[in-house]
Amino acid sequence: MAEIRKELGLVAALALVVGNMVGSGVFLLPATLAPYGWSAMGGWVIALAGTLALAGCYAALSRQMPGTCGPHFYVEKAFGPNASYIAAWSYWIGVWVGNAALAVAVISNLTVIWPGLAGDPLLSALAAVGVLVLVTAINLAGIGAASFVQQATTFLKLMPLLAVLGIAAWLLFTKGSAAVVNPPSAMETDGVITSVTLTMWAFLAFESATVPADKIRRPEFTVPVATIVGPLLAGVLYMAISAAMIALVPADALAKSNAPFADFSAPFIGSQAAALIGVFAAISALGTVNGLTLTAAELPRAMALVGQFPQRFAGLNRAGAPAAAVLLSGGLAAAPVLLNTDRSLSGLFEFTILVATAAMLVGYMAVGLAGLKLLSGPLRFVGLAGTLYSLFALYASGLEATLWCFALIAAGWPVLLYARAKP
Repeated sequence: MAEIRKELGLVAALALVVGNMVGSGVFLLPATLAPYGWSAMGGWVIALAGTLALAGCYAALSRQMPGTCGPHFYVEKAFGPNASYIAAWSYWIGVWVGNAALAVAVISNLTVIWPGLAGDPLLSALAAVGVLVLVTAINLAGIGAASFVQQATTFLKLMPLLAVLGIAAWLLFTKGSAAVVNPPSAMETDGVITSVTLTMWAFLAFESATVPADKIRRPEFTVPVATIVGPLLAGVLYMAISAAMIALVPADALAKSNAPFADFSAPFIGSQAAALIGVFAAISALGTVNGLTLTAAELPRAMALVGQFPQRFAGLNRAGAPAAAVLLSGGLAAAPVLLNTDRSLSGLFEFTILVATAAMLVGYMAVGLAGLKLLSGPLRFVGLAGTLYSLFALYASGLEATLWCFALIAAGWPVLLYARAKP
């Protein structure tokens, strides 16, 4: 078995967290949230506050147990192996289902240079599977290659974000209130509640640095810092972008857009430059697919090391990558894309993010409960806040997504029984 190399420092850990978070959410959610208007900002505020509570819980537990690979170790120490398995399995489901949504996001943004993708569900699904094949190959080359791609795409994805913020600032400076097509209005409770789960999608993977903790230098310092600072930076950026889109773009036009950033920019910088922004948005989502592929592969390996997953997934290839787990997670991510070729790009994206979010919230809730038990003093309130937020967001995800989530969680029990029967 290859020796585990500690290759990730603070910059790489932050790039993993921010890169995994700032992917499809900020680029496609403006269209998904358009029907809710300014109520969506209420969803962003609640999601950011809840995420920071959960991040505080993860950070405190990672400092208490440095170097442990995966949040399910926290749950196991608090409640035993069965509870940790449910937490790890549900979290893993959320990661690879989420990767399916991210692959769709890559293709959705590429419609600015390949319009035919938008009108051909089968072609767009096959293209999304091609994205998953590409990042699987990158991760099979080892964590060094995956980290390089992650840091490069994290830098590139800032360009379209800064471009949109720059255009919004210029409009507001030159035209003032005349540029605002949707002035601030009262928030509606239903719109806020629905927006919570959709906006929570953009915060998923804030805990990414805790999963490959055995590959991170100084984990007792690096992991907590990356886990807190990453979502805080991303959250501020998300809210600024969302507010600009809501204020300056007609809701009907925004809701119909496959590439909101490119469509927003086109009237001001031209269609060709706007298409370039769409390409950078696709690169951004590709970086997140890459980062979550690493996370999705490390989870089966971590579970296999403690006898909760078949042992063949514990091994590393010569490049230090968990090859069997990389291939499994990539193949599973392709399944929901190919099974839903009858949905439009936007419909497939929304369906997959709701299922992924519901599944990951189960894992988040388990860690919140673990924090409530294992942490002491004021930090227990962080665990309580994270648990309550997870329950609320799971309720907000809706019945269909929750039922899919529980069905996929139930499918994990035969895997556990098989792993225990064949150590």
